[in-house]
Amino acid sequence: MHTHLAGEKISDEDLMDLLFLRLDLLSVLYVDAEGLPEKLNSVHLLPEQQDGSGWVFLEPVHPANQKESFENLISSLEEEFTRKSDTATVRKNKDRALLISVNTEPKSVAEESMAELVELARSDNVQVLGTVLQRRKKIDPRFIMGKGKLADIMIKALQLDANLLIFNQELNPSQIRSITDFTDLRVIDRTQLILDIFANRAMSREGKLQIEMAQLKYMLPRLSSRDDALSRLTGGIGARGPGETKLEIDRRRINDRLARLAKELKNVGKERYRRRSKRRKNDLPVISLVGYTNAGKSTLLNTLTNSSIIAENKLFATLDPTSRRLRFPQDVEVIITDTVGFIRHLPDELLQAFKATLEELQEADLLVHVIDVANPSYRQHMQVVDSLLSELDLNDIQCLKVFNKIDRVADPEAVRRDLETEGVVISAVDRTTLQPFLDEAQRCMGKSLGSDSQNSYCREA
Repeated sequence: MHTHLAGEKISDEDLMDLLFLRLDLLSVLYVDAEGLPEKLNSVHLLPEQQDGSGWVFLEPVHPANQKESFENLISSLEEEFTRKSDTATVRKNKDRALLISVNTEPKSVAEESMAELVELARSDNVQVLGTVLQRRKKIDPRFIMGKGKLADIMIKALQLDANLLIFNQELNPSQIRSITDFTDLRVIDRTQLILDIFANRAMSREGKLQIEMAQLKYMLPRLSSRDDALSRLTGGIGARGPGETKLEIDRRRINDRLARLAKELKNVGKERYRRRSKRRKNDLPVISLVGYTNAGKSTLLNTLTNSSIIAENKLFATLDPTSRRLRFPQDVEVIITDTVGFIRHLPDELLQAFKATLEELQEADLLVHVIDVANPSYRQHMQVVDSLLSELDLNDIQCLKVFNKIDRVADPEAVRRDLETEGVVISAVDRTTLQPFLDEAQRCMGKSLGSDSQNSYCREA
């Protein structure tokens, strides 16, 4: 209860209180010059927006003429909120998220990036309740967006029973804290979502070590202390003074853990080097599959080698590198390796953590760049992969472009004609389409090993 000294109407501040304090209903009682009740203005939230608004104002009424039952009104509203949020169909312990993107890029680029964020959320078993896309001339340094838009998002989260906000942009620690305090909802960014996907999918000891290291590096600058009164001290007799704060202890423990992980990864790297040395001793050429995530690398490896590696229609379905033997038509045996897929704006923590795994690519005699030609953005995906290969210093290795999923395009023959000068067109699920790829890969291998090879699609990465 508070007083409007000048007799103002329900203000924006009142509406924010209605939202953030989770009030059932907010009323303003006006009085006349003699101090007697004059009229009652009320407002309540709506289960879904009407005319772009998340609340509705009731007709002003004199308190003595108020016939609407408050209890009945609120009960019916709560039932409608429950029905709209459809919480009965939500599985237990499953995150229900709103996806948010705020950027200064063109609309088409922003929509494409948002579609990829939706796929990332789906790959992490997150129920996507809705998306919010906003273009701004300038990003707000505190909330990414304006307070008004953030309030609209909170209303939408309340209406849909969302418990998580996922931002497509990388948020700094201050922004996460500000948005969390403002909305009272859990907030993560794209980087943290990708890290969580990797943590769920990593199977090998090396992969788990790399993911834990990446997560700790991400977490370290985002540690915050909710208790700055130095209530947890390590000082005592002989060590007078405030001692270490809880924040300092957490930072030291994370740094200690990072040092241990780095040591373990170094030992794992030595084991991997010994395996590569044994492979070189046997003089077996190596082909490495690279490409954008969900381009079909694992499916191609399964079809070529009759393997059963996990291959799903999800981003980052497989993380751990897998190697199999493959015999070419001309009775030449090679090792073919599947590696982790790439993605635009790959978190730096992940790229650094996976450099040990990606060292496998340095030993390759041929890189096979698998491209999902059915994706409308495959040209942009090719550029992302090429730039990451350049960042990993793999430009001097021969690279063969393989355009996959030809079976999913509307006009396969037109696509074949357009791409016939760039690489080989295949369908990884159809073994009959793979013979041109095998022939071309063998020509490329001969070229990389010093043999004469004419009319090859091979190019430097």
